[in-house]
Amino acid sequence: MSYWETKIKIGNLEYPRFIGGPLDGITDSPFRKLVREFSTEELLYTEMRHVACISNPTGGKKALNFEQMERALNYQVAANSTNFIELACEKILAAGVDIVDLNIGCPAKNVVGSGSGSALMADLPRLEQIVRLFRTCLPIPFTVKIRAGFKCQNAVDVAKLLEQCGVDAIAIHPRLQTQRFEGRPDYAYAAQVKQAIKIPVIISGGVVNWATAKMVYEQTGVDGYLIARGMWAKPWKLLELREHSQGRPYEISTSMILQSALKHLDYMLAYYGSHGLYNFRKHLPFYIKGMPEAAGIRERLVVAQSEQEVKDGLILFLTESPALKASSFQL
Repeated sequence: MSYWETKIKIGNLEYPRFIGGPLDGITDSPFRKLVREFSTEELLYTEMRHVACISNPTGGKKALNFEQMERALNYQVAANSTNFIELACEKILAAGVDIVDLNIGCPAKNVVGSGSGSALMADLPRLEQIVRLFRTCLPIPFTVKIRAGFKCQNAVDVAKLLEQCGVDAIAIHPRLQTQRFEGRPDYAYAAQVKQAIKIPVIISGGVVNWATAKMVYEQTGVDGYLIARGMWAKPWKLLELREHSQGRPYEISTSMILQSALKHLDYMLAYYGSHGLYNFRKHLPFYIKGMPEAAGIRERLVVAQSEQEVKDGLILFLTESPALKASSFQL
């Protein structure tokens, strides 16, 4: 079998090489449920939650509000000290997940300001204490998501430390914290990280289709691909990537896009209640992005005040537009 037909092994578990990554406010439980209608085997990450939030009697209940059908699930956490880690792990394990991931790559100002996220890459003694405690608390695979570094590149040293601490795999976004999501990811540096350790390395950033995945593999030799922004309003993306990587065509029709958007809205309403419509607004433009006449319908539907108005507008747009009526999209 070719590389693309085999799976990535994380601890004692195996998954297809394309993985659904975390994107705050986007890859939530309703979206993951929708992804499962296309991809049943692929590993999905949750959104990041701080261990203090998970440990909180009230906040923890909300942070762990997902369905078992969303598994295989990698539950992503943040931490800035060893406080709350043991209780958080206990609650996560009780909720039922397959892997736990520590995010030390998040560049957000409020996260870094608290000493979490990529700030930990600049404090290796504190990072080691945190990682070793997680490893002690977790009888399931444990992964860590990193960046190229905080203010300067040190991911090679960080990756070696993580491997020594018993981490089962790492995901790297090869930009510095100061770069956030700007500029081209440094795949040459990601290749150095891959060569420095024996545990699997997953790439995060820049992979949006089969062509970019193939290019990144040729430059880095990584073991897996974390797809986050590339999945926004595209719950079929992991299936598309898997099919294309194995030489099979994959088409998405306007009817399938419509069905996905409508189901997504229903899942959002069921999960968030009255806030579901408001939360769906950030997804809606991406479902119709690039389609003829999208600008006008987007402007109208993002301010709609009722779910029925949004549903009717989507149905009218995707079924009655002359330019879209009989079309499908070769991805």
